[in-house]
Amino acid sequence: MRRGLRERPGGGRPTRMDLLLSLAVVVTGLVESFGRQGTGPGRIADPVPLAAGAVAAGLLLLLRGRSPMAVLLALTATGVAVGWVTDTGYYAAWHFYSTLILVHTVGGAAEPRSRRGLAGLGCVLAAYAHLQTLQSNDVAEVMITAIFLGAAYGSGILLRRQTDRTLRLAERAARLEAEREERARRAVAEERARIARELHDVVSHNVSVMTLHAGGVRMLLGGDPARGRERDMLLGVERAGRAAVGELQLMLGVLREGGAGPEAPQPDLDRLDELVEQVRDTGLDVRLRITGERRPLPPGLGLSAYRVVQEALTNVRKHARAARADVVLAYGPGRLRVEIVDDGAGTGAGGEGPGGHGLIGMRERAAMHGGELSAGPLPGGGYRVAAGFPLDAPEAGEPPSGAGDRDDPASGGAACGEAPPAAPVLGVQM
Repeated sequence: MRRGLRERPGGGRPTRMDLLLSLAVVVTGLVESFGRQGTGPGRIADPVPLAAGAVAAGLLLLLRGRSPMAVLLALTATGVAVGWVTDTGYYAAWHFYSTLILVHTVGGAAEPRSRRGLAGLGCVLAAYAHLQTLQSNDVAEVMITAIFLGAAYGSGILLRRQTDRTLRLAERAARLEAEREERARRAVAEERARIARELHDVVSHNVSVMTLHAGGVRMLLGGDPARGRERDMLLGVERAGRAAVGELQLMLGVLREGGAGPEAPQPDLDRLDELVEQVRDTGLDVRLRITGERRPLPPGLGLSAYRVVQEALTNVRKHARAARADVVLAYGPGRLRVEIVDDGAGTGAGGEGPGGHGLIGMRERAAMHGGELSAGPLPGGGYRVAAGFPLDAPEAGEPPSGAGDRDDPASGGAACGEAPPAAPVLGVQM
């Protein structure tokens, strides 16, 4: 990849810069050849060979991207041929300019310590030696020519090394970006697996309660032969419930890592006071404010709201350099709003440490319940995380409001309100 990026655009085809340099050399050569036509010192008696040489040099510059060393040698040969035809020893300016351009290109074509770089250096020395034969030069002229050629060759080397460094940095940035995206994808997958593990206990508990209620209703029916159909239906519900609990146990075994112990009881917003006290013990002043009429929440939603507050306070404590954090729970008509605001100067409640993906997890939890999450710095300083959860839609798998409340014996509505015996609860509930 790096080698391909070093190649000239167009695979060696002339670029706009090549066209511009070629045009400049040709025009300069024609002006010089015909503008200095005449006899005497510094004049050109026959301008046609020099003009033809200028055109040839311009055409050679168009090919410098393909093989700069061969083009430099061809330019030197062109200078020798023009000097042999004119036999005047005139030092053409277009030849010197073209040589500088090609020496710069040769310097940037390969590393000097490589074989190709050493061959390029040999071509540069040959071109320099030819320039010294075009006229009688004193020591100062020899040194001036050497300085110009050396600067052109050195600038080519420096440009190549700078280009290589830029390409390496670009490759590294692309690799780091790909790794960051991969870590983010893994974080999303891990957070979803964690959410699934937490919801497993909630779902399995509800299924167990449903199964026990069905068993309790079946026992209340007694042995009345007229209620045999109802008992058979309730027995089918019990069996399906026990099978579902067993499947949930298998699912949990897949989701948990090998050797992981059982999950601790899952918290909800009723335990938010405990979380606030734990964070206060670390030295952060946390203020909890609850507005609106507090109401029971579906277990999964309460757990997700609790985790949002927990993750946000953890980020405040680790990254925000804050002295105070305000937590607000706002119960509105059909909506729960959770807001965490700190007064820190760091990345805040939504900030991430190196390798952290807490904001991704919070957003996943909000989206799972049809909500949304926003996070960002505040104009006056500090950071704010806000999550909104709809309360009017039932959770996945939860029956609509009022279902099972009728006195239909098949649904177990009236009898389900009675508490089942304690022994069956211990035997079935996970």
